[in-house]
Amino acid sequence: MRLVVINPNTTAEMTAVISAAARSVARADAEIVAVTSATGPESIESHYDEALAVPGVLDAIAAHPDADGYLLACFGDPGLDAAREVAVAPVLGIAEAAVHLAAPLGRGFSIVTSLSRTIGRARDLVSHYGFSDRCLGIHACEIPVLDLESNPDTEAILAKACAQALADDGSDAIVLGCAGMADLAARMSSQIGAPVVDGVAAGVGMLSAMAAMGLRTGTASGEFASPPPKRYTGVLHHWGAPG
Repeated sequence: MRLVVINPNTTAEMTAVISAAARSVARADAEIVAVTSATGPESIESHYDEALAVPGVLDAIAAHPDADGYLLACFGDPGLDAAREVAVAPVLGIAEAAVHLAAPLGRGFSIVTSLSRTIGRARDLVSHYGFSDRCLGIHACEIPVLDLESNPDTEAILAKACAQALADDGSDAIVLGCAGMADLAARMSSQIGAPVVDGVAAGVGMLSAMAAMGLRTGTASGEFASPPPKRYTGVLHHWGAPG
């Protein structure tokens, strides 16, 4: 089983964190291939960043056509639907995986993300995935993505934010809203005394099950069939094909 875990930003140091989290929960028969996007922003903290990260995600999928599953390791799940149109194996986003795994852990869960400006996107995804009634609050620890590893106070700040979210929302579990937090989930859970879900680990677990069951994106409706060939121009020219 070969699972490709894609970091949609271009920061290799974050890919290393993501890779370690993925391998920590991988099945013995699973090969984890961690990929850093070659095109896009160094971190994803805005709608603009997300839009410009999508071509790199699609290139990463095209470069690994023999995978048994793909995981998009950014909590905005950038380009998820487009990825499903071009991938030959199942594709999950870490936000999608995390909320599906957190929902059965209690009456409701809270999300703790990086910056306040990303809360709206997280709220949209929770609604899209059908968990608005189970997500009791979305909070930010106000640490920029690229500072998560370098800030010596990250763990303390995040633990405080997670504990406060539990208290304020009356939730039973926490979802970490950034792939750069993937290495902190177990320590957060120990410190706050509640389940803490990292979407990278959740995604690897779900993809492993899907691959073992032989599942892939359905195309019967036509929506997720391969996109029709056509010409693209300018910097996008190599993503298209003559019709």
